[in-house]
Amino acid sequence: MKLRRWQSNCLTGALNWFKTQSHFMCLATPGSGKTRLSAELAKSLLQANKIDFVLTFAPSIEVAQNTSNTFTNVLGRRFDGQIGAIGGAYTYQSLLFIQADFWQIFDSHRVLVVLDEVHHCAGSDLSNSNSWGEQVLLRIQSKATFSIALSGTPWRSDDLPIVLAKYTDPEGKVRCDYEYGLAEAIHDGVCRNPKLVLIDHDRILLTNQQSGIQSFESFAELLSSNGITYDQLIQNPQAVHFMLNRGCQKLKEIRLTNPNAAGLVVARSVEHAHVIAAELSNTFAQSVKVVTYRDHDASKTIDAFRYSNEQWIVSVGMISEGTDIPRLQVCCHLSIVKTEMHFRQVLGRILRMTNDVDKDGWMFVFAEPTLVEFANELHHEIPESRVVQFDGSRPRIGAEQRIGRTFDASTKLNDYSEIRCNDDLHLTLQPEIFDSEQTRYSRTRLEWAGQFREQIIATFNSSF
Repeated sequence: MKLRRWQSNCLTGALNWFKTQSHFMCLATPGSGKTRLSAELAKSLLQANKIDFVLTFAPSIEVAQNTSNTFTNVLGRRFDGQIGAIGGAYTYQSLLFIQADFWQIFDSHRVLVVLDEVHHCAGSDLSNSNSWGEQVLLRIQSKATFSIALSGTPWRSDDLPIVLAKYTDPEGKVRCDYEYGLAEAIHDGVCRNPKLVLIDHDRILLTNQQSGIQSFESFAELLSSNGITYDQLIQNPQAVHFMLNRGCQKLKEIRLTNPNAAGLVVARSVEHAHVIAAELSNTFAQSVKVVTYRDHDASKTIDAFRYSNEQWIVSVGMISEGTDIPRLQVCCHLSIVKTEMHFRQVLGRILRMTNDVDKDGWMFVFAEPTLVEFANELHHEIPESRVVQFDGSRPRIGAEQRIGRTFDASTKLNDYSEIRCNDDLHLTLQPEIFDSEQTRYSRTRLEWAGQFREQIIATFNSSF
């Protein structure tokens, strides 16, 4: 398979970089082919007799498995980490439990380390590192012959520095060695053009004991009143019904020219996901799969959906960054997570091109002010607000603050199926719906007295 122009340019740049330096960082927009790039880099270094072995690390088992498959195909060698293999793919979680003798490979072999979605690892030094970043600093930084860090969203929600990254001074913005942004990817026909549909309402009546009946002309007004939470909004049956209906209409339209296109719903909890799936199936007569962090066979479900003709997959914590299902072209965003990183990573799932007719990726979101801001800021590859202050004021983030349940050294990778990375990039259990918050608003009644309305934001209008 021929490399894309950006992959070829980045590969040349990395090989030249490695003549004098050992670490390279690449920003490449989600869906553009970062994994293929890193595999080709490994192939070039192996052919030039510059390395003997390759280690890759990724934020989830699903992404690690995809990485292993890509490297196997590109290198034509086993990539399972066993004797006789040319390398292995691991999760960042596994860094906490790998035995010490594993790292002796750096003493006897020349190793390329690939850090995929490196923004999950924080720390310019041990004083401000998280548990994964600490392991990279201790085990990899000065030991690997070469390393390449990859990210489509090279910043962190907590604004801690990314491990091994370089920052401008005094601006405190991350400085990548190669950048391939969304605007370029759309222009090159590598990624679809994102169309964001902001769903709003023009007359909402809110009734409660304290304030009586209040009328609001938008979701922004409603949410600012503190009479209802965003979490309640994404669980409101009428609002969810409208979004799913619009998503199904758009998917039906797309499938007229791209018959294998599919839709993704990002849900806020396992219970929420199954409610959504039932509505898609029973009300809209759609074929649907549900995949959540609780499923021990989640990878099999995702893989089966990837190659099926089913219309929708509803996910909780399983399909965000790095998960490659190219036929996804429509997304309904019903997640409680509202950070720019999560927003862009979810959007990236529907932007991978598959043919010449599927040029647009459609994402439906409620017009919550923060999400509206993110939609309008897509043209910035790195948001203006994402700077890092190296003032020593942040406390060190230890492993005990990151892990949602107890592990020991015997824990196998397959045992991580109940664990996910939330958008603050911490290792936690996905929260469920809690009765306490529902009880707090139990005497609040929401009525839709007007009409739902939509605004389409098309930041990029490339004609390809």
